[in-house]
Amino acid sequence: MMTNSVIPWEDLSFDQARRVNKNGKRDFFWAVVENDAPALVLDIGPDTKAAYPLPKIRSLDIRYGNIGASPALVISLRDVEQIELFATLCRDVVLAGEEGVDTPDTLNRCIRRTLRWHHLLRGGSSDRLSIEEQRGLVGELQVLGLLCNKIGLRGAIESWKGPEGAAKDFELFQVCVEVKARRGAARPYVQISSEDQLADVDGADVFLRVYEIDAAVRPDGQTLKDHVKLIDELFKAGDLDAYQMWENALAAVGFDWDQDYSDRRWSVGKINTFLVEAEFPRLSVPVPNGVMNVKFSVSLEACQPFIMAENDFEEKLAAE
Repeated sequence: MMTNSVIPWEDLSFDQARRVNKNGKRDFFWAVVENDAPALVLDIGPDTKAAYPLPKIRSLDIRYGNIGASPALVISLRDVEQIELFATLCRDVVLAGEEGVDTPDTLNRCIRRTLRWHHLLRGGSSDRLSIEEQRGLVGELQVLGLLCNKIGLRGAIESWKGPEGAAKDFELFQVCVEVKARRGAARPYVQISSEDQLADVDGADVFLRVYEIDAAVRPDGQTLKDHVKLIDELFKAGDLDAYQMWENALAAVGFDWDQDYSDRRWSVGKINTFLVEAEFPRLSVPVPNGVMNVKFSVSLEACQPFIMAENDFEEKLAAE
């Protein structure tokens, strides 16, 4: 049985490992890795392809490494003060992984479960997405669908960085896109949650894409699940790796197919895209030393001189 010890690493030293459950179907190990960091390790063997994206959680290091000579997924703790919570996370990941039918399925289940913790620790919840989270996801799915058609499934899903907590929602080689979704009747502002969201990126154009997304009454609009399903069908028709990345990204934003979203429908209206350049209304970076957690509003009226034609924006995407 899996150990019930609160701290399963107490009797382990650097470069030591112990199987989590000697009767388990999958090869999970408690281990101590570099910098004496406690870790959960899943031995995936040489025949299992690494799955991405991996979640980025402030106090954790999630990467691929080795256990002995065998490739492995390694989840280690940076902040030892959080060791009890980390132990709970690890046991939950193991329980999810043990349900896998084979090693690749186990790996993907572990990543998805860790992504769910990522969403929870970022301030989400284990319940369904809030109204504003639904609205925001619908907006990002519009861009993801557009990219699928312009640059292909793999390029599109690799560029979707919002679920990983990156500064920009979409990051391509020469284009970055920050997506905002707002009510059509709301005050003409968008909320910017950090100074990095509109910051310049070397060698890339930065765009702010604003969608008007409103609640609709049947038969107008579509539920959140309907919007997700449209993109899901695209990825189902593509390669397995891209589809797994899509599933992992959905888990990272907190979307669960088992949740009921039938009570609200969403209609996508007006779309504006702005090129973020020198005189664009934003805070300059870096902000003064000691200033943290910056949030501010941007007037859409002040953005009008930077508006782009839809065809020009789509040509930029297609050129990637």
